[in-house]
Amino acid sequence: MQSESGNHAFTVEVVDTPETRAQGLMYRQELADDAGMLFDFREERPVSFWMRNTFIPLDMLFIEADGTILNIHANARPHDTTSIPSDGPVQFVLEIPGGRSEELGIAAGDVVEHPRITAEQ
Repeated sequence: MQSESGNHAFTVEVVDTPETRAQGLMYRQELADDAGMLFDFREERPVSFWMRNTFIPLDMLFIEADGTILNIHANARPHDTTSIPSDGPVQFVLEIPGGRSEELGIAAGDVVEHPRITAEQ
């Protein structure tokens, strides 16, 4: 991931089926600082998440097809069923440990690189 503060690497698990996306990080008790889950919706569309049955706070990075971060929801609260929407159509969502995006200086407009993401720069 490229941000003003430099490049940041995460080891991510990719989920790209309705079943794996629905499961997400539910029931997990921990997530390493450099780990995350990349949701691939296979097309750009508005998406929404919630934290039901999720035990750890998460930052949700909503990412367009070209890898640009559209918006970030920081520190989503465990077990909260409030809807957390993207600010528009996205193809990917990267969940990382809560607070990491601020800690690393990651912001909307930064670029995420991954073999699944086609950068059009």
